[in-house]
Amino acid sequence: MLTPLDIQNKEFGKGVRGYNIKEVETFLDEIIADYEKLYKENIELKDKMALLNDQLKHYTSIEETLQNTLVVAQKTAEEVNMNAKAKYDNMIKEAEMKAKDIIDSANKEVISINQEYEDSKKEMLLFKMKFKTLLRSQLEMSEELFIEELAEEN
Repeated sequence: MLTPLDIQNKEFGKGVRGYNIKEVETFLDEIIADYEKLYKENIELKDKMALLNDQLKHYTSIEETLQNTLVVAQKTAEEVNMNAKAKYDNMIKEAEMKAKDIIDSANKEVISINQEYEDSKKEMLLFKMKFKTLLRSQLEMSEELFIEELAEEN
């Protein structure tokens, strides 16, 4: 690519009936000014494009990092949910086992109390029978003594 300096330093050979040198130089000066402006603008745009490409790479890197972070966060959330569900399930199982143990223990205690009640009932019946027997024998002895006393008095 030609630089503005290349255009400025270009010299043409002179002929007998050539172009008007002043007009050519004026036109070349205009071309040099426009070309220099375009050349500088082109360099600026290339620099700006390089800067924007660097920024794009930076933002692309940030986007990748954010996507990776999001993936990690999602996996972590899934793991936390799975762990919480497992912990919940374990707590429910433990509570059910404790409840079953409590119910079993209460049932055993009820059976034991019923057995004690039945044993007490049997002992009470036995006591009543023995007491009735004792009372009858005492009554019989009292009647025999009363009859003997009456017989001795007569």
